[in-house]
Amino acid sequence: MTNRRSFLRSSGLGLAASLASGIRPSASLAAQETTAGPPIRKAIKIGMAPRDLPLVERFKLIKVCGFDGVDMDSPNDLPREEVIRARDESGLIIHGCVCSTHWSSPLSHPDPEVRAKTVSGMTTALEDCKAYGGTTVLLVPAVVNESISYADAYDRSQAEVRSLLPKAEELGITVAFENVWNNFLLSPLEFARYIDEFESDRVGAYFDIGNVVRFGWPEQWVRILGDRIVKLDVKEYSRDIQMNEGLAKGFNVPLGEGSVDWPAVVQAIDEIGYRGWATAELRGGDADYLEDVATRMDRCFGMG
Repeated sequence: MTNRRSFLRSSGLGLAASLASGIRPSASLAAQETTAGPPIRKAIKIGMAPRDLPLVERFKLIKVCGFDGVDMDSPNDLPREEVIRARDESGLIIHGCVCSTHWSSPLSHPDPEVRAKTVSGMTTALEDCKAYGGTTVLLVPAVVNESISYADAYDRSQAEVRSLLPKAEELGITVAFENVWNNFLLSPLEFARYIDEFESDRVGAYFDIGNVVRFGWPEQWVRILGDRIVKLDVKEYSRDIQMNEGLAKGFNVPLGEGSVDWPAVVQAIDEIGYRGWATAELRGGDADYLEDVATRMDRCFGMG
């Protein structure tokens, strides 16, 4: 793998050709949750469940509504023993955590003290994830804006992530980069290269299906990223609404009723051999709403 990655770094043409031909990194990067049972296991972000319920009741509700797992935010103000008790009493799997500091203190920030806040937050998230029994911590690796250049974001974020890899290795938790509207990693070829340059099995892609519709076609990203994908985020996006009402409004469409070609996405997921978690990242709601989300996910992934 090291030879391949060195080659990709030295040749942009080699990068495109290798990815287009379907060559992918070690299967260990797939972080497959199971080799038995359904290929896709449904989960939601913890913030989608009613916030006025005690944690154990939120977990039980998520389970009853048709989900197997949940993605927790970390750092959080919840005692670990409370989270673990809710997990055990509900039977809901905490499959991972989402870093809760990466937007306010991005790893691309010019101030080292600001970046250090997310390095510390990620360290806590990695430890929480291990304690909860999860396998990944979702990280938005960088933010590019008028005051943070693309090149600086690339270099700074990679340096900070590398400082976290010994802890990730020690705990056996994967740092999973999400593709978001952060003006960074705007193509699947670049996203793949960014991951490969770490030369580590403890990094991968937390691929958000809906987030790329603004830039392209999710099924193309899936094939290029291949076994780098360790988890899936699930949301919908409508290009028609985007054009008529504005960029952010494109997300205001139920799963299965937007511009995502779900059969094509599922075919691509099958082609790369992905088996694992698909986590809804949508607005929150009550039990009826969550049950509808679960039903829609089943339809989108051809499971219902």
